[in-house]
Amino acid sequence: MLKTGGASLRVPAHEPVTESVADLLAHEQPHDYKSSSLSVGAKVPQIELPESDGRPAWNSKLQYILAQVGFSVGLGNVWRFPYLCQKNGGGAYLVPYFILLLLIGIPLFFLELAVGQKIRRGSLGVWNYVCPRLGGIGISSLMVCGFVGLYYNVIIGWSIFYFFQSFQQPLPWSECPIRRNGTFAFVEPECEKSSATTYFWYRQTLNTTSTIAESGGLNVKMTVSLLVAWIIVCLAVIKGIASSGKVMYFSSLFPYVVLFCFLVRGLMLKGSVDGIAHMFTPKLEKMLEPQVWREAATQVFFALGLGFGGVIAFSSYNKIDNNCHFDAVLVSVINFMTSILATLVVFAVLGFKANIMNEKCVTENSEKILGYLNANVLSHDLIPLHVNFSQMTVTDYAEVYGVIKTVKEGGFADLGLDQCLLEDELNKSVQGTGLAFIAFTEAMTHFPGSPFWSVMFFFMLINLGLGSMIGTMTGITTPVLDAYKVKKEYLTVGCCIVAFFCGLLFVQRSGNYFVTMFDDYSAGLPLTVVVILENVSVAWIYGTKRFMQDLEDMLGFRPYSFYFYMWKYVSPLCLIVLITATVIEMAISPPGYNAWIQELVSTPVCVCVCVCVCVCVCRVMGYYVGLMERHCVVDLLSHSPSPSLSHDAATVCRYEVILHT
Repeated sequence: MLKTGGASLRVPAHEPVTESVADLLAHEQPHDYKSSSLSVGAKVPQIELPESDGRPAWNSKLQYILAQVGFSVGLGNVWRFPYLCQKNGGGAYLVPYFILLLLIGIPLFFLELAVGQKIRRGSLGVWNYVCPRLGGIGISSLMVCGFVGLYYNVIIGWSIFYFFQSFQQPLPWSECPIRRNGTFAFVEPECEKSSATTYFWYRQTLNTTSTIAESGGLNVKMTVSLLVAWIIVCLAVIKGIASSGKVMYFSSLFPYVVLFCFLVRGLMLKGSVDGIAHMFTPKLEKMLEPQVWREAATQVFFALGLGFGGVIAFSSYNKIDNNCHFDAVLVSVINFMTSILATLVVFAVLGFKANIMNEKCVTENSEKILGYLNANVLSHDLIPLHVNFSQMTVTDYAEVYGVIKTVKEGGFADLGLDQCLLEDELNKSVQGTGLAFIAFTEAMTHFPGSPFWSVMFFFMLINLGLGSMIGTMTGITTPVLDAYKVKKEYLTVGCCIVAFFCGLLFVQRSGNYFVTMFDDYSAGLPLTVVVILENVSVAWIYGTKRFMQDLEDMLGFRPYSFYFYMWKYVSPLCLIVLITATVIEMAISPPGYNAWIQELVSTPVCVCVCVCVCVCVCRVMGYYVGLMERHCVVDLLSHSPSPSLSHDAATVCRYEVILHT
């Protein structure tokens, strides 16, 4: 006789044990939620869900920890955290991040782990079990998982494409393509006006259109890459944790091998120390800015994967007495240290790239000065005797630049000389796809044996993305399997097929713009709302004291009182402030996206006005995004007429969009 709440289920000896919780619930008598210890208004002190309910379980504690680490450590640790660290005060940014990790991250991560482990169901079943009126929280979490999974796997597809393109020497994005017109050969103008890596990304990979309004049809290369990505994800999760758990042994550990290899190699490169020193030089005044704390809270929030349902789903396959408090602290610390490691790697490599670009700047401007000397525009008496133009150093150029600027004060601007400061190169912020597919990729072209490092880098991105996608898919399939009697293989394959066809939106030639919009607006605010509802449901509706008692019965010890006050007061308050700040930010800064304008590449202007005509409306998480007629301005990284000094931003136009409720 198996007892569950006030219901019983007789299992004849000759029949096999029920395979899943869905089967168990299908034969239960109508359940009285009021009699559940995890229900609001419960009259009995405790309910013990049987561990022998046929629910799959992790083969080992290591497998479970790797799954949680693989889910929480994703692409954002590599290309989002370093950018925020640079933008918000370098080493000083780590202080608010760590404080908010303690106040928001670890307590809420512990809460999700504990709820999933106690009730042993996915996000739908958990909140229905606590109180039937809270079932909408699970549905919302499921919807967000769906939206994120659609575009996140597109990024894995991009990485797969670059991975296979890396098996070439030289790398295909190391040089601009040469076009021929009869006997006349010339460099592709679009590439010459930007850079080889930028051209390869926007034109040869995405073949992007100028606006989101122009579909441009499907990009065949990206469509195939997306199909491969979904096949990989499907095979990884088709057997549930039985298959995904084994995949995690590799997908969770391999990125650390690559990061350590890149760190060692990066530290051997010229200028790497400059990049790391620039990264961690604290700007303490930044800590007083509210924006820094808001972005730190947002990063903490998403770094741990809160609200997606993946954390709850993974935890639901644990033993009832597993020490989930230890797991919460361990995974949070590993996530934080991974972000630090990735930051070291990124800025060691970008420091190397900055030195190369700075030396290139010195060489080009030295040639200008030499031309002015030969044309008698400048006097040879201005040049110090020890300066050798054939081997101009950064120090010598700074000295020559200072002398010319002092002597030619009136007409100095007409000379078109750049100061060529290393600090300026290091201050160029880059994040997201711009970091992975442009800046970092360009830096690797200067590595000895660059194809090897490119293969390693993009294989690492594939594994980072795969770990997160496994958690996302588990957050979708586990609640459905718990609630409905359906074979997991059929459900998984069906979800992947539907997701692939829905994802075709993102592999049009304009698909990159949709990825950007979904990334910015489909998960941020909805996930924050989901988590604050989870927090309030446990702390205020169910009751923090009762929840603490349940944890003591489950773990064998009472958690620190610190968590009581975090769950009941501090975390909800922080989340309310975060939601308010996010809404205000969205109101102040109208949503938009960066567009690659092919026609403007050959136009030698610094400012351009263009018009985007409304032709499509798409629905994203309850909002209608209308593409209205708006003006946009092209921001140039360099206002110099020299094509070699212009970068990808020279052809980027920001279209404004309006959100209509």
